[in-house]
Amino acid sequence: MSYHYLFELALILLSTKVLGILTKRFALPQVVGALLAGLVMGPAMLNILQETTLLDQLAELGVIVLMFNAGLETDLGELKKAGRSAFIIALVGVLVPLVGGFFLTSFFNQGPDTLLQNFFIGVVLTATSVSITVETLKEIGKLSTRSGNAILGAAIIDDVLGIVALTIITSLAGTGANVFLVLLKIVAFFAVSVVVWIILHRVVEWWFQRYDRDKRRFVVISFAFCLLYAYLAEALFGVADITGAYIAGLIFAKTPRVTYLQDRFETLSYSLLSPVFFASIGLKVVLPQMSGAIILFSILLIIWAVASKVIGCGLGAKLCGYSGQDSLRIGVGMISRGEVALIVANNGIAAGLMKEEFFGPVVLMVIATTILTPILLKLVYRGKEKDYSDLQESELVNRYEDAEAFDLAAQALLEDHERLLHSGKEHHKS
Repeated sequence: MSYHYLFELALILLSTKVLGILTKRFALPQVVGALLAGLVMGPAMLNILQETTLLDQLAELGVIVLMFNAGLETDLGELKKAGRSAFIIALVGVLVPLVGGFFLTSFFNQGPDTLLQNFFIGVVLTATSVSITVETLKEIGKLSTRSGNAILGAAIIDDVLGIVALTIITSLAGTGANVFLVLLKIVAFFAVSVVVWIILHRVVEWWFQRYDRDKRRFVVISFAFCLLYAYLAEALFGVADITGAYIAGLIFAKTPRVTYLQDRFETLSYSLLSPVFFASIGLKVVLPQMSGAIILFSILLIIWAVASKVIGCGLGAKLCGYSGQDSLRIGVGMISRGEVALIVANNGIAAGLMKEEFFGPVVLMVIATTILTPILLKLVYRGKEKDYSDLQESELVNRYEDAEAFDLAAQALLEDHERLLHSGKEHHKS
């Protein structure tokens, strides 16, 4: 038995963390550093690491945990309250990148059986990762503004629309699939999921309320259910496993122990699974094999990725009565694709919906939009840093601030524990 995998995992964890810390110093999310670690260590540059079955399976687990966490963080009540404006902004902001991405890819990917492949690139472009936008808006004091609230509401709906689009296109990708049967199975899956949510959400609430403190069994059983539902989605309905994981997260969302679950799953994710997933994305990219046409496609994809969200979400905001300036801010706030696009792209590779030569451009697009979003946001809000005339109260904003407060409280408890231990040792010595 070879133990080389231990070396590979250690190298991935160390390189992703070191480069993550470096990118964070440049006010960029650590996911960029993790991607760069995969690029540097993989075939694109040093060729120290290659894809293996173990890394692929751990990466898939990483995606499932990320999507389960996304479900835990989704508040269906707030989704309803987000209202018509957020829905229109998200809908137009999904349709414009989808259609434009399809036509752009069609120029570079021609031939038989390319229709779904070209649409899939459009689906990748529909994604929005709002975390970098939230951090930037908090930094400049604009998270609680009218435009900030619109970005948060639209981003939630954007995720749901993206998952529906991904579910449809990956299901249609099945060889020899009957379109009517595929759509029927998708409808059946979501219908079953609604019934499961109605029943199990209440059962989970009752179960959690039986105890007066957090239990480790909550984490173990919820994770087992997540894996089971992800498996059933894929095996019985032909729906992507990550969709099943997201639905499983929704079942546990807004329950008395959801903060505890989020904290534990985030630990599982950032300590092993997420670094492996993001590094594995970088390992799939082989830059020397990028031809002149693919380099041109990469440049155009980045340009359209930026323009499509500004145009789409900005147009949606304008239709909802936002000012031209606020519409521009909302569009810019939705540019970043981040881990959401990577999850979608990774699923596309597995389902045979994306040619390997297009994977490099997608990764470069994700890195570029992640870097550009905070820069462009600060530009469109320039001169308004001390203008508080459009501040609004919002449960969505409060939820982000509550999560940050929970992290700070947990850190304070650890520090108090350390101080108590230290004072106890000093007392024992005296």
